[in-house]
Amino acid sequence: MLRKLLPLSLILLISFTVLAQGDTYDVLLRNGTVYDGSGKKARVADVAIKGDKIVAIGKLQAPLAKIVIDVKGLAVAPGFVNMLSHSYNSILQDGRSLGELRQGVTTQIFGEGSSMGPLSAEMKQRRGISNWTTLAEYLKYAEQRGISQNIASYIGATTIREYVIGLEDKKATPEQLQQMRELVRQEMEAGALGIGSSLIYAPAFYATTEELIEMCKAASQYQGKYISHMRSEGNQLLEGVQELIRIAREANIPAEIYHLKASGQTNWAKMDQVIKMVEKARKDGLKITADMYTYTAGATGLNSTLPPWTLDGGFPELFKRLQDPEMRKKIADEVRQPTSDWENMWLLAGSPERILLVGFRNPALRQYIGKNIGEVAKLRGKDPIETIMDLIVEDRSRVDTVYFMMSEENIKKQLKLPWVSFGSDAASMAAEGAFLNSSTHPRAYGNFARLLGKYVRDEKVIPLEEAIRRLAALPCANLGLAQRGLLKEGYFADVVVFDPKTIADTATFEKPHQYAIGMKHVFVNGVQELKDGEHTGNKSGRALWGPGKKK
Repeated sequence: MLRKLLPLSLILLISFTVLAQGDTYDVLLRNGTVYDGSGKKARVADVAIKGDKIVAIGKLQAPLAKIVIDVKGLAVAPGFVNMLSHSYNSILQDGRSLGELRQGVTTQIFGEGSSMGPLSAEMKQRRGISNWTTLAEYLKYAEQRGISQNIASYIGATTIREYVIGLEDKKATPEQLQQMRELVRQEMEAGALGIGSSLIYAPAFYATTEELIEMCKAASQYQGKYISHMRSEGNQLLEGVQELIRIAREANIPAEIYHLKASGQTNWAKMDQVIKMVEKARKDGLKITADMYTYTAGATGLNSTLPPWTLDGGFPELFKRLQDPEMRKKIADEVRQPTSDWENMWLLAGSPERILLVGFRNPALRQYIGKNIGEVAKLRGKDPIETIMDLIVEDRSRVDTVYFMMSEENIKKQLKLPWVSFGSDAASMAAEGAFLNSSTHPRAYGNFARLLGKYVRDEKVIPLEEAIRRLAALPCANLGLAQRGLLKEGYFADVVVFDPKTIADTATFEKPHQYAIGMKHVFVNGVQELKDGEHTGNKSGRALWGPGKKK
């Protein structure tokens, strides 16, 4: 009866409106092999995006879409999370973050010990920062500048200590602990994820376990987490795990081990015991997890070969000590002496040939990039330890360095653990411009693609479904990032499309500035950031906030 009463043109308008409202999408990915992030078996399906959300998954019948991409034969997955990123400065230089975007990373997590806030006036002056003071202000500033990935951050325990105590080796007073707790509360209410520590480095090395527990208790009130580069990954590895578990228990807080590893050949056999300790703690009800990178070499400063007391007071004091002949002799003697009192990278690497130089500030020293300490010592006609001290002084920096310390067997053992996610422990770079002035660790360009190519496809260490769960759903659940980490209706559209037959890392230690291959398309918050492997010019990344953020 209604059709007889309404003109044909109006009937057509009503029909089109219903269709448009119900079945129009911004993006439709058709015929892909969908890995939803849960670890379940993949299925061939379409994925529809509207605005910043996933709105439909399945066999979608003749829908309207602004962009339709046929992804038959390709894997469609939730965007990957880099649990340990050092891109807090590099994304301000280049918000595209190409080294990671081309691997499918859609979210970067900051805060390994140091964070971009809170900063005192003195800290801002020391760092040359004027655009923000708090961690939350930094995250908003980066978002406003334009970034291609989402970012979130832990509060650096080192940063809090420097704010309250300074760079000296001092124990916190009760009044200072109260100030630390208050700073933590402020940042947690503003959306920080929790507390991040890096305990082998000064001044973090000077903090007691009790100091860390107090900060974590404050973070725990806001559903915060604790994540740690432990006190030791070498000679005191088991004791480092014990300390992390104690902090988790006494502060009533979930805890994660940064870049799980056993450093130094004499410590490789300890990994089995570490796994037993973590799994017992998990069985006892503690939420203990870990992340890792997929290489047998780590990277940090050349100053990590020196005892932590040399940095009491900061780098200016270190440089003074290294120019004092008597002090240099004392330092060199300690470097050569086997110890469990501090993480001696000189001994853990095993030889000067296993210490690779990758970055200098001083242009005159860049001739040594790509050479090991043994080679440079011969070129200079000096003892390797004397060479180390000279290079630090001449560069007026920590000197970026790669250390070969871990075993391939342990990497594969760790990859099989269901509670381990992944982090690059690197700054995201582009293979162009100022980034080429230094070398880097290949993990900056290849950590995630290496997992999917070498370890999943080629060596079949874990299935692709499980790898994707650990790249996306597991870290998002651990971090409390709501509606992310799964391909699911109503979830944010962080979506990656890649070819499982070709995805691979190409970066090497000799030539690290090389992009991964096989990643075709990347969407962040529903916006396409990577199209056919190339950046689109969009910057749709957002600052993400922890569950304790005040609404």
